[in-house]
Amino acid sequence: MERRYQGIAASPGITIGTAYLVGSPEVQVCKYRILETEINKELDRWQAAIDATRREIESIKRRVAQEVGFKEAEIFNAYLHVLEDPLLVKAVGEQIRRQRCNVEYILQEIASDLVRRFTEAKNEYLRERASDINDVVSRLLRSLTGQSKRLLAGAEQDIIMVAKDLAPAQTASMRRERVVGFATDIGGKTSHAAIMARSLEIPAVVGLKNITDMVETGDALIVDGSAGMVIVKADAKVLTQYRQAQQKNLQASRKLRKLKGITAVSRDGYRLNVAANIELPEDVRKARKYGAEGVGLFRTEFLYLNRRDLPSEDEQFEAYRQVARQSLPYSTIIRTMDLGGDKFLSRLGTSAETNPFLGLRAIRLSLAYVELFKTQLRAILRASHFGKIKIMFPLISDVEELRQAKAVLNEIRQELRRRRIAFDKHMETGVMIELPSAALTADVLAREADFFSIGTNDLIQYTVAADRINEKVAYLYNPLHPAILRLIKRIIEAGHNERIWVGMCGEMAADPHLTALLFGMGLDEFSTEPSFIPQIKKVIREIFLARSRELAEEVLACATTKEIENCLQAQIPDKEGNHEKEVN
Repeated sequence: MERRYQGIAASPGITIGTAYLVGSPEVQVCKYRILETEINKELDRWQAAIDATRREIESIKRRVAQEVGFKEAEIFNAYLHVLEDPLLVKAVGEQIRRQRCNVEYILQEIASDLVRRFTEAKNEYLRERASDINDVVSRLLRSLTGQSKRLLAGAEQDIIMVAKDLAPAQTASMRRERVVGFATDIGGKTSHAAIMARSLEIPAVVGLKNITDMVETGDALIVDGSAGMVIVKADAKVLTQYRQAQQKNLQASRKLRKLKGITAVSRDGYRLNVAANIELPEDVRKARKYGAEGVGLFRTEFLYLNRRDLPSEDEQFEAYRQVARQSLPYSTIIRTMDLGGDKFLSRLGTSAETNPFLGLRAIRLSLAYVELFKTQLRAILRASHFGKIKIMFPLISDVEELRQAKAVLNEIRQELRRRRIAFDKHMETGVMIELPSAALTADVLAREADFFSIGTNDLIQYTVAADRINEKVAYLYNPLHPAILRLIKRIIEAGHNERIWVGMCGEMAADPHLTALLFGMGLDEFSTEPSFIPQIKKVIREIFLARSRELAEEVLACATTKEIENCLQAQIPDKEGNHEKEVN
């Protein structure tokens, strides 16, 4: 009988295949006492297991770097950090001496407590790291016991991996020509399974809660990664519908790929820029593949994460220069580090915060650790000599904060002049508008900024005071909330009144159903994940500015989210251009 399960849409698209239930079989461990004279021998076994597991993980990391990409390979640095974490490594050694028990038993006891603490953490990022610990511990136990490792993806047909969670090492072990989708019990959009699925461009649904209890290996599955839906044993009619939708998506994708080289010009001749959001220098290749017109957001904090040390000035300079050069003749917007919140940097030694998203993060952290900030600014300015770089400050709350950041930037400019180091003296300085306080004072900020980029993810979260990961209040996290749209309109008008351009780099920019509305509100640039760029270009080329402006006026007059949804459904012009009006 057909069954449907709703989860979190992690990677878009539709896929049909056979379920392959991925277990994490428990390594059988017994407890036994050891003599005091055997303690050193047991410690040697522990160190040998650590060394063997490190070699295994480094081997997987190299393979992922070659087959998938360097960004995905960096995930395995988190695994290597687990092997050095004193909460695990040192604690196991101490307990071997104290309890005089075998290392396997001690490891399992300590790891169980550690995983429980991470799993119960309020922060999503920490909860998802529990799977890293689980997988590393499983590898350590297999090394200690000599028990065989279960291989993944042995099936010869197209399979959909179903698991409680998928660790990076598991996805790295699969046969990619056969795996066509993921479905997991836990995880969010930042989980490793979601990241790998998007990198491999295969559909995935996560956060399904108990899909592993409802599916058996061999079951026929449909994964709708766009709607966050998994269908088990679909009936013939539904299966036919999804096969047709799948073929339609494939045909549409082929057509969209042809748009990569064209510009985003509306039917009445108004041009918009469609750029890419990237995380690491190697992402530029993918951005160019999808026809990005430059980089609208370079998330530089990923240079700081999953490593033992801080990135040096020269290391950052090379990364920024590489992106700037590869993006020519277009520009690159480099956002200064947005650390804090769910992106921690242990090297700073910052204390844990009760609510990190309302704490020391982004520009606040940069100004608190000004030498770290200066190192980054120095690297960005040096790289600006080699391309069209613009700099952007995240999470600005008021003009005083912007002035402080600009003052530090000017200090570095003067330093480079004294040292006779070349840089772009006319480099634009922008503000990422993602706080209600910034949106409401956008007119003031616009007088001291060269451009705005609207970060809708945080803007929505902070405006409606709803965590989008919290399913109890997820209904409030809606980009079509009247307050959100009015704030966006206010930001755009404030920027244009001061003759500066306004872009958007949040998830709203990737939604083709909102493109006409945002165009009508006056948005100048869309910046999104590379794979969404062709679709956004396509929509822009099918609409008129005059009709989009009328749509924006109608939407902004609505009182509720439901009214706005109905208005968009009824008024967005179709692809043939019906009901559109010419510009006067």
